[in-house]
Amino acid sequence: MLGMQDYERSHDGHIAGSLHFASGTFLEKFPSLVEATKDKDTIVFHCALSQVRGPRCARKLAEHLASAEGVGVKNIMVLELGFNGWTSSGKPICRCTDVPCKGE
Repeated sequence: MLGMQDYERSHDGHIAGSLHFASGTFLEKFPSLVEATKDKDTIVFHCALSQVRGPRCARKLAEHLASAEGVGVKNIMVLELGFNGWTSSGKPICRCTDVPCKGE
């Protein structure tokens, strides 16, 4: 799960085990993102509502991966209703400051 915020780390919590990349510096961090997700089959993007930042960054990664070789990611998805929907439905969040979050 990738959280896209305007800042580096959400102080309101995050989905446990997720990676966070600020939407404003997302393109600069492509190498880190590709390395961190190289063994994943599916990547799920989100932002607060998954209406702008999350989908935009998901699209940019999909375009990048379409021309990349040797990348195992098969599915790029966007979390419906975003982080706000996740928390309002009672799903658990983590408030750790670990980078990356260990999801404990």
